[in-house]
Amino acid sequence: MRIGLAYDLKESVALELAGPEDALEEYDSAATVELIAGSLKSHGHSVVMLGGGREFIDNIINEPVDIVFNIAEGRGCYRSREAQVPAVLEMLDIPYSGSDPQCLTICLDKPLTKILVAASGVRTPHFCVVDDVRQLSEVSWEQFTFPVIIKPAYEGSSKGIRQASLSENLEDAGALVHHLLKSYQQPIMIEEFISGEEVTVGMIGNSPPAILSFMRVVPRQKCDRFVYSLEVKRDWQNLVDYECPARLSEETIREINASSLKAFETLGCRDFARLDFRVDAEGAPYFIEINPLPGLGTHSDLYIMATMIGWSHPQLVGEILNAALRRHPQCVSV
Repeated sequence: MRIGLAYDLKESVALELAGPEDALEEYDSAATVELIAGSLKSHGHSVVMLGGGREFIDNIINEPVDIVFNIAEGRGCYRSREAQVPAVLEMLDIPYSGSDPQCLTICLDKPLTKILVAASGVRTPHFCVVDDVRQLSEVSWEQFTFPVIIKPAYEGSSKGIRQASLSENLEDAGALVHHLLKSYQQPIMIEEFISGEEVTVGMIGNSPPAILSFMRVVPRQKCDRFVYSLEVKRDWQNLVDYECPARLSEETIREINASSLKAFETLGCRDFARLDFRVDAEGAPYFIEINPLPGLGTHSDLYIMATMIGWSHPQLVGEILNAALRRHPQCVSV
């Protein structure tokens, strides 16, 4: 098959995007794009490099493809940016891998995601959202126990989540909310902090999707208030160990499994996703967020998890592609 690869390179986006220090965190390096292209080619396909932004639009109009393998994060700071490429592809009636525009838009909005997932019966930490510093006086602080974790509402890739994101008191919370509002120009979420284990879940497929595995993130320096922050993700080889499959109780695993499937289904995810949970001292898992467009580079949690259960990068990419092809059987006969 002739497969188009849609992506956004850090160096391409850097020319048009201003913002905080981590503004480019979700975008891919040339090495990651080349790795994914190589994995697609290893299955006998030819790959058309479509790029992202205006380049993508020009290429998708002029370069015929059978299906698009989409890893594009979208341009700008819009909460719907991940939906840009799939929306264009749907307008042109071109099949693609991954979730649709509605799902991608919802899932980048952390508060909306949590509202929908909680409504389906999945446990998630208490939270509130502020659009302006003045709203801090309207927050029902008695519903929270400090520390709380404070983060931008419409970001992925741990953007805006640092070691300093835990606030110990109202004064600290106010200062951090003010800083994040100014830096990220979007609503800020104040969330109950669940002290305990950080667990991420990989999912592949559809109807129903399969749990790839559970992976526990174990800090090398033990602490009760570990945050899987941007600093940690940038230096993960020195700061954390990964345990996959995660050694958790059977009851906790059953609940994470059920919650993951419920969230994937409720939000309308397709083909693959990664979900994050925190597990408290009693073994109760709390849904934190879902990424329906997880990274596929060698540093990404989904790929690390896959390697720990014996999968190669071509196998991971092939399973994602096959899930998409099962939704588009007309492509298989091409």
